[in-house]
Amino acid sequence: MRHNKKFNHLGRKKAHREAMLSNMATSLIMHKRIFTTVPKAKELRKYVEPLITRSKEDSTNSRRVVFSLLQDKNAVTELFQTVSQKVADRPGGYTRIIKTGFRLGDNASMCFIELVDFNENMLSEGGAKKAKTRRSRRKATGDDAVAAAPKAKEAKKEDSAPVKVAEKAEKAPAKEAVKAEKASAEAVEPEVKEIKEDTASTEAEAKA
Repeated sequence: MRHNKKFNHLGRKKAHREAMLSNMATSLIMHKRIFTTVPKAKELRKYVEPLITRSKEDSTNSRRVVFSLLQDKNAVTELFQTVSQKVADRPGGYTRIIKTGFRLGDNASMCFIELVDFNENMLSEGGAKKAKTRRSRRKATGDDAVAAAPKAKEAKKEDSAPVKVAEKAEKAPAKEAVKAEKASAEAVEPEVKEIKEDTASTEAEAKA
């Protein structure tokens, strides 16, 4: 029976639930933000905020207590060296839950849970990722198309120039041959006329 048990069991037994919350707390401390369901995030907030409060007092006892719950040396070091310095002036409320909607499939409510004082790091990482995004290949529109048109025409002219030179070189011998034929024909025409005149005169004399 669950008499007087007001916390969320999260559909798990005690050992499974504690192990899951320990792993989630370690991930939150190391990565400063994790993506999970809203009920898990609310239980994680109750679990991790007392650990952050204890990390403000850097003593052997505090480290032993935190390590007994997290079971991760790297997470304990990160908590006492980095996180505790960031939240030194904050009296509480170290985490923030940002709801993102519902998960496809089971319609579970999803959210981000993050450390409040590390919001600047999240924003800088997002800006760096946006700067690295690769532009998609698409047709230029508007001013880009107008600016690209002259360059395309120049490139076409440069590409077509060698072809035109080659065509002219091929056509040059043919033109020279045609000119030579015309010149020879013009030189032969007077001789043909003289022959015709001689034949005409001989025929006239014969008739007389």
